[in-house]
Amino acid sequence: MTMTATAPAPKNAISAKPGPYTVETVLSVSHYTDQLFHFRITRPDTFRFRSGEFIMIGLPKEDGKPLLRAYSVASPFWDEALDFYSIKVPDGPLTSRLQHIKAGDEVLLGRKPVGTLVLDALKPGKRLYMISTGTGIAPFASLIRDPETYEKFDEVILTHTCRQSAELTYGVELVEAVKDDELIGEFAREKLVHFTSVTREDGPVKGRVTDMIESGELFDRLGVPPLDPAVDRVMICGSEGLLKDVKQICLDRNFVEGSNAAPADFVVEKAFVST
Repeated sequence: MTMTATAPAPKNAISAKPGPYTVETVLSVSHYTDQLFHFRITRPDTFRFRSGEFIMIGLPKEDGKPLLRAYSVASPFWDEALDFYSIKVPDGPLTSRLQHIKAGDEVLLGRKPVGTLVLDALKPGKRLYMISTGTGIAPFASLIRDPETYEKFDEVILTHTCRQSAELTYGVELVEAVKDDELIGEFAREKLVHFTSVTREDGPVKGRVTDMIESGELFDRLGVPPLDPAVDRVMICGSEGLLKDVKQICLDRNFVEGSNAAPADFVVEKAFVST
């Protein structure tokens, strides 16, 4: 992993008229692999969001019009800046350019955060599962740093499945930092479990999390009972395949999908940046 130094003065300034977004300064950028990076930007004083929500992030096109994509906010609601975790798509209209940003550059930030991957969309329960693949871990990076998560659940299980071990680095470093955090470290050390697996190389655990849920291997490894809608709640974010498969797994076990208007047993994040 490489990291740029924080730079206070903006470069490549964006000339933007007032609109449904603000112009923010990049504070730092970290590259984890040739396909994954994290960036941190300034946060407007008036910007409010719930941990787990997403917002539009972008850059102006050559004609000056904004090119925006939905990104889950990876920082908690109380953070003074905003974190994002992104893939790099070589021919992607946005990420092909966004991956080259550096400290001091400017990006566009939407004004209205939204999303269903929030605690408000779930009924009370004993155990919270956060099932993710790839950069789908981003909203959970926010939620595992929110004290309310640990107030509402006795156990918080974050699963992260990637193709290769190097792609797990962001999540591993994140969980380590959370458990050392002065604000929530005590609760995280007691309640947070981080389960990782890879699919394209040998690792401590190899396999798709969906297969391990179906076979019961996941629960055996964690030492917990199988999914039960009476006590378990599930949040899902990642690839289209993951969303579809885990949703069906939940439905097959009589879980009810929740929303902001009608909290229930599981929620799915449908907005997922890919270009």
